[in-house]
Amino acid sequence: MHDERMTTTQSEPLASPPTPRLGVVFAPTWPPERLRSLATTAEAAGLDELWVWEDCFKESGVASAAAALAWTERIHVGIGLMPVPLRNVGIAAMEIATLARMFPGRFSAGIGHGVQVWMGQVGGRVDSPLTLLTEHTEALRRLLTGEKVTVSGRYVHLEDVQLDWPPDPRPALYLGGSGPRTLELAGRLGDGVLLTTALTDDEVRWACETALGVEPDGRWTPPGMVRDVLATQIAATGPGAQARVDAEATLWGKSAGAGIGVAGDADEIARSVQRLVASGATAVAIQPTADEPDLEGFVEFLGREVRPLLQG
Repeated sequence: MHDERMTTTQSEPLASPPTPRLGVVFAPTWPPERLRSLATTAEAAGLDELWVWEDCFKESGVASAAAALAWTERIHVGIGLMPVPLRNVGIAAMEIATLARMFPGRFSAGIGHGVQVWMGQVGGRVDSPLTLLTEHTEALRRLLTGEKVTVSGRYVHLEDVQLDWPPDPRPALYLGGSGPRTLELAGRLGDGVLLTTALTDDEVRWACETALGVEPDGRWTPPGMVRDVLATQIAATGPGAQARVDAEATLWGKSAGAGIGVAGDADEIARSVQRLVASGATAVAIQPTADEPDLEGFVEFLGREVRPLLQG
């Protein structure tokens, strides 16, 4: 979920944040067979959300989300994100609608550019990723509301396409990205914004302000339909936690000690979540490190010890 570079700016503190939703990321640094245990543990521990990824050429977001939903009963499952160059918009609508109808109220989908180098490897890279994402998003939203859609865009072409089984209600559609134009598009067309991983607090603030807009007095003034922002926080606890967080940051092209991620006890991690919420996020998904020695134990720790500290 990191296909553009960004610069950061400082700004004044925002208004008091609401209580955030707390979730966990199943990153594709873990093999697919670990998902079932993580999903059921996250639900039992009381976490709000589970987010699965679709990074090339690792794991399928749709297959992972379907399995996680089937293995659980309550927890909300989201895909962050499906690269639009890999999917015809009609296929994407069918997949999203099917999951939304089978698991009503428990599924959200995220879409985005994808990493352009990867898109080139599969022959899907386009001259204007922003145009493709705009056309795909607009058509996808219409299909998911049950419309019969005919469009002839630069990249998206549909002729009298209509879902037989549109979801009701339509699930939230998130847009992900990191550059200013993509964030502005997400704020205008998305129900929510997926922020890229491995960001500092200031980078989260900048991304939220770019996507949502903010007045000088700290009041949010969303320019479009967006109402939700998901931030990801790399985290670890226990012996060697800081070393593991630093190593994880380097996997995402960031330097150790640059303010990426958090290492510490429940209080430390809860405070980091609250800082992200103060910067504009409405939900935070904790990303365990790839070398986490006790994945299920860490997920239980998040639900049993960190989440209660965020209530109220």
